[in-house]
Amino acid sequence: MRPEHLIPLLAYLLGSIPFGYLLIKSSEGGDIRSFGSGNIGFTNVFRKSRWAGILTLVLDLSKGYMAVVAAGWLSESLEWQAVAAFAAIVGHIFPVWLRFKGGKGVATFCGACLALSPLAMLTALGLFLLILILTRYMSLASIAVAALYPFWAYIYNIPMSVIFWAAAGSLLIIVKHHQNIRRLLSGNESKFMKGIRS
Repeated sequence: MRPEHLIPLLAYLLGSIPFGYLLIKSSEGGDIRSFGSGNIGFTNVFRKSRWAGILTLVLDLSKGYMAVVAAGWLSESLEWQAVAAFAAIVGHIFPVWLRFKGGKGVATFCGACLALSPLAMLTALGLFLLILILTRYMSLASIAVAALYPFWAYIYNIPMSVIFWAAAGSLLIIVKHHQNIRRLLSGNESKFMKGIRS
């Protein structure tokens, strides 16, 4: 077996570390999945505890970024690094440790794509912040950053193999937001910072 053949598994396992779940479990003894939206990602954890939410965001970004960096150690191929990005996103959304019920993958996606093509992701994140500030809908901003990154990757002449795997990750994230999309269309989606305690 060649070293790069281990990349998908290693990236999946790294992405599957449920930091939000572990932080709430260790600090408060509860299960974040029984609170709010039931999600283990930044937004729901932040609604439970600001410090834990911010740390969850940093760690989830970092595991996506490190999955791509580690793949680079095993292979110089940018395509294998893109595969690692996708595998890390899959790991976050379907973690084996939580019976394959995880988060929505946005922070891990952003971290991984930041490692793959910083300019494209920074541009998409700029639009993410603009949408979040104007609408206060975290879900809408998250869907937008996932949908727009492949477009900006294309604009910045990122190889098509990378765009393919990034688009696959984007599609997965958008599908995971199907309930948010329904609430946005019906006007029932919760806005960010609503009901948050310190």
